[in-house]
Amino acid sequence: MSVETQSKLEELSAAEARLLVPTYERNAVLFERGEGVHLIDEQGERYLDLLSGIGVNALGYAHPAIERAIVEQSRKLIHTSNLYFHRGQAELAMRLVERTGLDRVFFANTGTEAWEGALKFARAHAGLLRSEGKEIGTKFLAMEQSFHGRTFGSVATTHKKKYREPFEPVMPGVEFVRFNDVEDLRAKFSSDVCAVLVESIQGEGGIRPLSAEFAQAARELTRTSGALLVVDEIQAGLGRTGKWFGYQHLGILPDVTTIAKPLAGGIPLGAIVCTNEAARAIHPGMHGTTFGGGPLACAVAIAVIDTMEREGLLAHAAEVGGYFQDRLRALQKRHPAIVEVRGMGLMVAAELESAALAKQVVKRMLERRILINCTSETVLRFLPPLVLTKAHVNEAVAALDGILSEAVAEDAAQTAGGTKNG
Repeated sequence: MSVETQSKLEELSAAEARLLVPTYERNAVLFERGEGVHLIDEQGERYLDLLSGIGVNALGYAHPAIERAIVEQSRKLIHTSNLYFHRGQAELAMRLVERTGLDRVFFANTGTEAWEGALKFARAHAGLLRSEGKEIGTKFLAMEQSFHGRTFGSVATTHKKKYREPFEPVMPGVEFVRFNDVEDLRAKFSSDVCAVLVESIQGEGGIRPLSAEFAQAARELTRTSGALLVVDEIQAGLGRTGKWFGYQHLGILPDVTTIAKPLAGGIPLGAIVCTNEAARAIHPGMHGTTFGGGPLACAVAIAVIDTMEREGLLAHAAEVGGYFQDRLRALQKRHPAIVEVRGMGLMVAAELESAALAKQVVKRMLERRILINCTSETVLRFLPPLVLTKAHVNEAVAALDGILSEAVAEDAAQTAGGTKNG
């Protein structure tokens, strides 16, 4: 890093320390632009991005379809409010209902807002059923290790205490079920429950896929009572797993699903997609948004979906993601520090034996100009752009191999030094 770049980073760090609420720990890199699967820093150094803005940049950087949609729509109309019509919402909603198998869409700004809205839909739906004489309560069943966002309802349905405890008391009426434990689900389900809440693949929870057995049990139980099955697809959805949505691998159709991260290619946009039945309790004035579903975001989202389809990126994600997991499993045979490899499509995890090692690996990958992160303390998370190639996978796995070999050698040297000193 040049002296000039170091000086700029120090200046930025000092300004942020003075001006921003301290919610993020930044890495000491100053990015200026992106191209394909690479981010490029101020000095022109290229970084292989295997995180894609935490699952957002599905088409990578500077994709011409996104650039064209932004330029063309920004010249016409960026915002109107939802008091008036514009062309984008119905056109985008049609693409989403066709791909989800559901009926209706509500557009929000972010994933956590979409999840918050889904919780409101579930409570309102239960209230409507009670008014029609059905016995149904207001309780939510959420999953252990879940993560659904940062707003109050989202935090209340997120399992990890570090997200909930600083803000307690959070929204009441949530009980947690052991992940993929059908018997625990059956024991905790009752007429008090208005919705069962799941991620098709837990993202922050360590890239843990929901089992088909559990998903189908949840679908069966909710149908018996009128409760809703709500599936969070914010990280797994829109092609990342090799299908449009993760639940499509599980043989179920939810009542409600939520979408966000890659939907508009980096422009903030989230969506609730639901059945007519789940939407039946919602009428004008009950829920809303100032910015959600604006003309610019919708135009870009339409371009993203059409490009994914035109370029065959779902099949590509399945193929390259499978190759990625195969390469990591081969690496696991060489390195016992890799406890497990799991995932689906280009949503991949390698769980390591310790949090200290995982943190060290992320740091050393960054030194090699490869971007990943760690979740659930010990899990290396890979959420690359869907345009990733097998050559990029080979580059990443070779770097990981080298880092793990270095870690073993360093441990051996420390052990030998300790023995000698002893």
